[in-house]
Amino acid sequence: MEVQQFYYDNKIVKKFLYASILFGAIGMLVGLLLAVLFLFPNLTDGIPWLSYGRLRPLHTNAVIFAFVGNAIFAGIYYSLQRLLKARMFSDVLSKIHFWGWQIIIISAVITLPLGFTSSKEYAELEWPIDIMIALIWVIFGVNMIMTIMRRRERHLYVAIWFYIATFVTVAVLHIFNSLELPVHALKSYSVYAGVQDALVQWWYGHNAVAFFLTTPFLGLMYYYLPKAANRPIYSYRLSIIHFWSLIFLYIWAGPHHLLYSALPEWAQNLGVVFSVMLIAPSWGGMINGLLTLRGAWDKVRVDPVLKFFVVAITGYGMATFEGPMLSLKNVNAIAHFTDWIVAHVHVGALAWNGFMTFGMVYWLIPRMTKTELYSKTLANFHFWIGTLGIILYTIPLYVAGFNQHLMWKDFNPDGTLKYGNFLETVTAILPMYWMRAIGGSLYIIGMLVLVYNVYKTVRKGETIVDEYAEAPALAKISPKRIGAEGFHSWLERKPIQLTILATVVILIGGIIQIVPTIVVKSNIPTISSVKPYSPLELQGRDLYIREGCVGCHSQMIRPFRSEVERYGEYSKSGEYVYDHPFLWGSKRTGPDLMRIGGKYSDNWHFNHMYDPQSTSPNSIMPAYKWMFDNKVMDHSDIETKMRVMVKLGVPYTEEDIANARANMKAQAEQIEKNLENDPDFVKSYEESKKNAATRGEEFVPMSEREITAMIAYLQRLGTDIKVKTAEK
Repeated sequence: MEVQQFYYDNKIVKKFLYASILFGAIGMLVGLLLAVLFLFPNLTDGIPWLSYGRLRPLHTNAVIFAFVGNAIFAGIYYSLQRLLKARMFSDVLSKIHFWGWQIIIISAVITLPLGFTSSKEYAELEWPIDIMIALIWVIFGVNMIMTIMRRRERHLYVAIWFYIATFVTVAVLHIFNSLELPVHALKSYSVYAGVQDALVQWWYGHNAVAFFLTTPFLGLMYYYLPKAANRPIYSYRLSIIHFWSLIFLYIWAGPHHLLYSALPEWAQNLGVVFSVMLIAPSWGGMINGLLTLRGAWDKVRVDPVLKFFVVAITGYGMATFEGPMLSLKNVNAIAHFTDWIVAHVHVGALAWNGFMTFGMVYWLIPRMTKTELYSKTLANFHFWIGTLGIILYTIPLYVAGFNQHLMWKDFNPDGTLKYGNFLETVTAILPMYWMRAIGGSLYIIGMLVLVYNVYKTVRKGETIVDEYAEAPALAKISPKRIGAEGFHSWLERKPIQLTILATVVILIGGIIQIVPTIVVKSNIPTISSVKPYSPLELQGRDLYIREGCVGCHSQMIRPFRSEVERYGEYSKSGEYVYDHPFLWGSKRTGPDLMRIGGKYSDNWHFNHMYDPQSTSPNSIMPAYKWMFDNKVMDHSDIETKMRVMVKLGVPYTEEDIANARANMKAQAEQIEKNLENDPDFVKSYEESKKNAATRGEEFVPMSEREITAMIAYLQRLGTDIKVKTAEK
């Protein structure tokens, strides 16, 4: 049989690996800054691009798509070539993939701090970047599939099944969740509204965790763990059950993020059932990983790579036990909107994704540089300080989550809320936020140790070059063997059929949940009194989105006595029919704002946005002073925005659009008149006029500044239906 000679492409692996390390350090440092802002909210006072609301999506995108994403591609490019005994199909496609992905990341670094965001969690990037993500992802997929087609190894190992499922599912999720109509180059509105947008978003959001942060890492586990332990995977049959059950069940679980919300009850219940079932395949993967180490535990004591892998897989098991538990309604009622969810997410991110990546880096770099790791002592130090960081990060947040729940729901004997002031529940957990910042700092120290260790290893080793290999060409399989093999053995040598079947399996759940919610009108009962936002309110809503307010405030009152007492009547699905996008939020660092309209005066909102501590002592909300700047708010695209909304089904008339600016002016001037009821406002207003004249600037009336639009939007929230409002 002819033996063919070829070279594995190590250079592309090196590029993705270095990018992962670089962006990982940056993303984690941004996360640490966010943790510090909980403690010192005015640390970046007056700098809009360093405000919490704008930096939070930068942190999540950096660690998910830059740190973890680049690590996934590095791991896949290295393992795929060796599992298939073939070089990647196209060096050009590999390079386009690498540089295209880095351009996407840099685009996020630029646009998110500037406030260009769709506000959809883990999918905040605007439409031109969404299109680029889709194109680069397809390039990655084509390169992978064509490499599989040109392989010299007939059998497709289990890791490759997970790589294929990742490619197919992420493509489907990204495309359907990112459907939006552009207003201009960096502004768009989701084609879905309210409840439907929430369902599609969390179908995407949950499965982004499933198919970007889980399935590719399971594939990497199936390759790198046996390599590092020098043991075969524990059970091939278990890997088959694990794979198919996981990709089928995961796709249904998104609605458990929306329990007790305005989502139809049947969709919530479906999410609960499939989420609980998910524990079986998830733990099947964990068990398959840990039992692979049977007979190799002596190596774990001395090998830092295996230490990282063991804690990573254990973290995966913990997170995938906790996820189904959190989907139970009685548990979800405790945890949702609290810091428990932040702890849960970071067990997965720091332990499973972070430690798997670190172990893979420590395994790959010495092999590609043909040398020993510079310092196992430093690697072990990284492991222990990283583990301590995870513990100090997550445990205080679990405590904070339970504390929040207990305080939010605590009543006095007379039936009033014991902690009626939401701020009491914030200040009570500040010590936990200090511990979180310390834990994060330790984790980042470990990351910086890795950077140094890798640098020294690369310096002492050989230059990373393509690796020589040889393997026989793929021979035709005999008819006798074909007749003897089972279905799955046949499927494992048929990549196209495997890809098609995986696609069908992952589409079932999404179709059954999403299509009826969108098509069957009775799922979203309309309310006749709910009207579209006025032009000024629409502008204010876009400012709310720009500043990332949804990261700290929910707009969804659940049907609990404690929430109705605190915030007002529980939310109805028909109230959100004109919300493109939905803004229900997933965390309450501040109170729910669904019924904030009319609860406080315009002056209160004005002062609260300028100096939150002046109206709410001990508040950890940052100030938004740039919204008060002496400059005219840009209303040039209001007509375009309204016309886009009309295309999405919002009933603006041509008369509404033609009169938009006049209506905006009238509403803004009324807000300015309301502000003048406060003598302090009048005094400071007159002073600002004099200061503008002194500087030779044209004075801009308050009615033309951004803050007026924000006040208009906040005062509109929850006022479409007549309900009893909670006490002020």
